[in-house]
Amino acid sequence: MAAKIAVINRALEINRPNPADGLDVLSKVGGFEIGGIAGVIIGAAALHKPVVVDGFISTAGALIAQSLAPMTAEYIIAAHRSMENGHGVMQDHLNCEPLLDLNLRLGEGTGAALAMHLVEAAARIVSEVATFEEAAVAGADK
Repeated sequence: MAAKIAVINRALEINRPNPADGLDVLSKVGGFEIGGIAGVIIGAAALHKPVVVDGFISTAGALIAQSLAPMTAEYIIAAHRSMENGHGVMQDHLNCEPLLDLNLRLGEGTGAALAMHLVEAAARIVSEVATFEEAAVAGADK
């Protein structure tokens, strides 16, 4: 762990990314996958489509997306809070409360696979379940 921390500190020292500039952070200490994720999130938000964000790396992409296009925050659904250090801090910065907190550390989109059932159920409730008034429930007008 100490070696990993030293490498990250050295990369920050050498590259000096501006934390207020998502593109600067991405270009200096990011990777292609984080840039790709940020692009997908920005594209989905432009089309008014939500995006389920899973673990640490996809949340890093969400942070870049939000920095570049703040409106993306309205379209990000945090699937779960992973056990990875810092994941919760990242979600707090995004102002995203995760749907699940199951102490997952599995990777491979496991949290998103579980959370998708909740997202689909919520969408069906909003679009398919009748209101009391529509269902003519007695006393609904009170």
